[in-house]
Amino acid sequence: MINSSPAGFAPPPSVAVVIPCYRVTRHVLGVIDRIGPEVNRIFCIDDGCPDGSGDFIEAHCRDPRVNVIRHAQNRGVGGAVMTGYAAAIAADSDVIVKIDGDGQMDPALLPEFVAPILSGNADYTKGNRFWELGEIRRMPPVRRVGNLGLSFMAKASSGYWDVFDPTNGYTAIHASVASYLPFDSISQRYFFETDILFRLNTLRATVKDIPMTAHYADETSHLKISKVIGEFAVKHVRNGLKRIGYSYFLRDMPVASIELAIGLLLLTFGVLFGGYHWYQSSVADTSTPVGTIMIATIAIISGLQFLLAFVSYDIANTPRTPMHPVIRRRPVPMPNALKDGGIRDSAG
Repeated sequence: MINSSPAGFAPPPSVAVVIPCYRVTRHVLGVIDRIGPEVNRIFCIDDGCPDGSGDFIEAHCRDPRVNVIRHAQNRGVGGAVMTGYAAAIAADSDVIVKIDGDGQMDPALLPEFVAPILSGNADYTKGNRFWELGEIRRMPPVRRVGNLGLSFMAKASSGYWDVFDPTNGYTAIHASVASYLPFDSISQRYFFETDILFRLNTLRATVKDIPMTAHYADETSHLKISKVIGEFAVKHVRNGLKRIGYSYFLRDMPVASIELAIGLLLLTFGVLFGGYHWYQSSVADTSTPVGTIMIATIAIISGLQFLLAFVSYDIANTPRTPMHPVIRRRPVPMPNALKDGGIRDSAG
């Protein structure tokens, strides 16, 4: 794209906000009203809302920055966000911020999410509600415990060991990095925020936590930790195995790859060898030879040491250098789920 600005002057960065809208008519207008002038466009995604969020916004909101996009069917928060990303990229936005429409997230914090990206210190920023211990007490207990557990699982599966609160939906991303996300592969439901971290790691994008507080008032949370913890655990294991395969055996093969392979072999051998001989000794009602015990023990301990060395390397291998200054934005095709009349766009 040709820069038509006067010589020596770069155009100001364009910031877009994406608001997934599903039963948020009580709060969404207040959220839009509090979005500051630093934002150029606001994309409100009516995700098949039974309350008609899109119609409600068009009828009552006069902000010229607002564009309403409608899904013919509910696609989930991930599907809504990816639609907003595609629209913002098509509009030549530089940074895309995602805010929920239920009033939990303070739009006044938006510049704090955008600043690290514009300064070249991060590709993706996300909120962290656990930064101040006093504020944690305000979080409902079930949600607090669930988020703590999910955070530890997300560290291992995503490879971002220095971030927390993975289900936090207050995020910002550079459009160039967003254009490389697999739009039709990212989880469309509540695993979206965690799944995108895994996808970002495969791009070697840098992620930065932004301290924030959330407002828990009369909103209804559709995420039930007790119902999704098992599903999330399975998906975390899947993503963790994929990430390790991509990062340590396909894209690169550092010393840590050998440590992982040797560690798994030794640990597996020690457990199977020791278990087999323990079983044989139990059946024969005899004592297991000391040599056999030593072989199994040494193999298990050595295997654990190799695995700990791998984990140490993986923690140190967390992406540190932002990618958006060195990659070129690419065109984003319309997500498959939204083709053939599945999306309608109307300017506010």
